[in-house]
Amino acid sequence: MEKVLLFDVCSKTCLNLAISRIKLLRNKRQVQLNHMQKEISQFLQTGQEAIARIRVEHLVREMNMLAAYDILELFCEFVFARVPILETQKECPKELQEAITSIIFAAPRCSDLPELLQVRNLFTAKYGKEFTSAADELRPDTSVNRSIIEKLSVKAPSPEEKLSLLKEIAIEYHLEWDASRTKAEFGKKHEDLLDGSNKISSGATNSQVPARNLPNPSSGKTPPPVSPKVQNQAIEDRTAPVMAIRRDMSLVSPDRTLPHSEPSNLNLTKPKSSSQSNDVMEIARAAIASAERASAAARRAAELVNSKNVSWIPRRSSLC
Repeated sequence: MEKVLLFDVCSKTCLNLAISRIKLLRNKRQVQLNHMQKEISQFLQTGQEAIARIRVEHLVREMNMLAAYDILELFCEFVFARVPILETQKECPKELQEAITSIIFAAPRCSDLPELLQVRNLFTAKYGKEFTSAADELRPDTSVNRSIIEKLSVKAPSPEEKLSLLKEIAIEYHLEWDASRTKAEFGKKHEDLLDGSNKISSGATNSQVPARNLPNPSSGKTPPPVSPKVQNQAIEDRTAPVMAIRRDMSLVSPDRTLPHSEPSNLNLTKPKSSSQSNDVMEIARAAIASAERASAAARRAAELVNSKNVSWIPRRSSLC
């Protein structure tokens, strides 16, 4: 009995507060709509139709929200008058099912009406979470009002609806406005940009030219294409001197200063490939020369270390 009385008091209180807030917000939105219509009429009068086409979409959304407020107010008053019937029945009555499910559906979509969320929680506690989920998901067994679904939808308004509203504003404010340009703009089929990445990538692929096929500015000739095998060989030739430097320097003590020595006349084979550019050849030559100097220095340091170790071998005593 106490639980029934608690539902009675809470539901009536929340529904009464929701009705009062809806009336307050409806008057406020009506003033905003009048101001927005006046601004759009000024844009049409001054020839700024592009701005008017953008503003009219927001105007349609506000008008839909105002229409949803009117329907919700009627549903709240209808349920408020029949709260005693809800107390005596465990299941939702069929004559109240549309009103209750519409309130449940609209509560999370009307953030400026927190009282509707409280009413939704009361109905969830009475009829169960499955009843609330069915209304939220618009299952076939629910009877949510179709107008509420359309007015609270996030779908953009149709071009016909926006054009009709612009014409009504022009008539209301006695404007001689030619709607042909706006009608043509609304009738355009804009290109779908979802496939733009594919088009851009394909166009870039076709327009790009491999670097190996570009002409050499210094020679004025176009080199032939390079095979992958030759490219791999060129990479190995460029990295070989660096690996030799690391291998030879590992033999030298880090705390000993290496003397400078002249590079030896090593007969290194240069990669013979007509496809290499001049820059690659210069880098290869510099790397080979560096490897020669490092190798010679490493050998010199190794000789010094060996000679040092030999000098420290103790001589046999004469007493032996």
